[in-house]
Amino acid sequence: MRPGNPAGPAAPSTPSLTQRQILLAFVGLMTGILLSSLDQTIVATALPTIVSDLGGLDRLAWVTTAYALAMAISTPVYGKLGDLFGRKYLFQTAIVVFLAGSALCGLAQSMGALIAFRALQGLGAGGLMSNAQAIVGDLVPPAERGRYQGLIGSVIALATVSGPLLGGVITEHLSWQWVFYVNLPLGAIALVVTSFVLRPPERRGERRPLDLAGGALLSCGTAALILCTSWGGTEYAWSSAPILALAAAAVVLLALFVAAERRAADPLVPLRLLSDNAVVRVACPMTLLTGCLFVGMSTFLPMYEQVVHGKGPTASGLLLAPMLLSMLVCSTVCGRIISRIGRYKRFPVGGTLAAAVGLAMLATLGVASPYWRLFVALVVLGLGLGTIGPVTTLAVQNSVDHRDLGVATALNSFSRSIGSSFGVAILGAVFSRRLAAGLSPSEAAALGGDSSSITRDRIDALPAPAHAAVLDTFSDALSWVFATGVPLALGAFALALSLRELPLRRGPQEVPPTRDDKPVSTTPRPGAGGPG
Repeated sequence: MRPGNPAGPAAPSTPSLTQRQILLAFVGLMTGILLSSLDQTIVATALPTIVSDLGGLDRLAWVTTAYALAMAISTPVYGKLGDLFGRKYLFQTAIVVFLAGSALCGLAQSMGALIAFRALQGLGAGGLMSNAQAIVGDLVPPAERGRYQGLIGSVIALATVSGPLLGGVITEHLSWQWVFYVNLPLGAIALVVTSFVLRPPERRGERRPLDLAGGALLSCGTAALILCTSWGGTEYAWSSAPILALAAAAVVLLALFVAAERRAADPLVPLRLLSDNAVVRVACPMTLLTGCLFVGMSTFLPMYEQVVHGKGPTASGLLLAPMLLSMLVCSTVCGRIISRIGRYKRFPVGGTLAAAVGLAMLATLGVASPYWRLFVALVVLGLGLGTIGPVTTLAVQNSVDHRDLGVATALNSFSRSIGSSFGVAILGAVFSRRLAAGLSPSEAAALGGDSSSITRDRIDALPAPAHAAVLDTFSDALSWVFATGVPLALGAFALALSLRELPLRRGPQEVPPTRDDKPVSTTPRPGAGGPG
């Protein structure tokens, strides 16, 4: 134990599993991560059909906001509870809550009921992502964990990018209810596999009172922050009283949360993870920035294909496949290389720089740009984002004591959720401002005076001169969105350069490497084992 770290519960004694059992358990955990990631995006293309059945257009945004809000709020709580009481049954509880929410969403008969059940889904999803990654940390030592984190990054990429496409196909050929029902067999698989394969570790040590005050303050502060970024520029102007009030509430509540954590006997988020741990202090902001880029690009790239090039939802999803495939391949390969050589810092350094290059290439596209230019830009961007995913969680888990594994993993997942919310808000504000500024009064009037809901059909109904001008304006607004992503990627690049590279531990109970300011040698480990 290092000086300055208060004594805490001893690391749990985890029963050893065979390679086959680890692989089976990993299938169940990956299924949980797939469910959590997929439902952040799969509902988007079903929303118009849902509104036509249930009504409630004025509350449409809440279908996605309620899920994101509940997921972000519950993630840190699940992380702490997992450290205190064990992760297997908590993960399975999260699956049951998620599946109950999914079934009820499919049965919803009103928009209000659907929003409530989406919040229930989100409460389950918050425990799927963070607990699954923490369980991997229980089962596999950091020296072997790179390949698993690479596969997890691939699943997150697959779910986020393909979600809108899959949602459109299901809605078109079945019904919008099946967007939710499709979760039921996948969740059942995860529940059965983890029940038979995972063995709960024996937990020892002192139990302290739960940090209820910290949980309440963090939940309320996070809710205010996400509502501020979700409603700003859409429901309300950024300078309006509701948005300013939400921003002020977020600042005050989160400041009170920090003060409460300093006094708590066993804080929900130990502040020493940020004050004493240089890896966590750098990796979480880097996760936040890459979350901005990942979800932001997943939102605006389909708009480029659908509106500028007139492609349908399915075709636009397939045309974006190069980014998805490059992310899948790169994330998997990088994870395996990390496990083999024992080094990880070079990957986010190169990946963030490649992402900046890919975004700069996207910013040069116009209405008449050939598809091969988009193809190259998407491949470069996908390669960049694919190299970052396997690293941040691995670096964070490798740098903390086992007693903090769950809360540190949850903090990293929480950063991704907040980054996703920020990304859509920041890039959406840039897009709306540039689009409104580029449209002439006559063009805006011809589009019905609402530049926030332009579709290709509305543009095609315009006279020829206005048609070309509006398409150019729309394309230019998207170029500004991609250009805005460049400084975000460069910010992540600067953080990656400062990320400390600590030796990867070979056992889950091994003491984390030193975190002082002395250089750390990371000698490549010969003959990496583990399942291939």
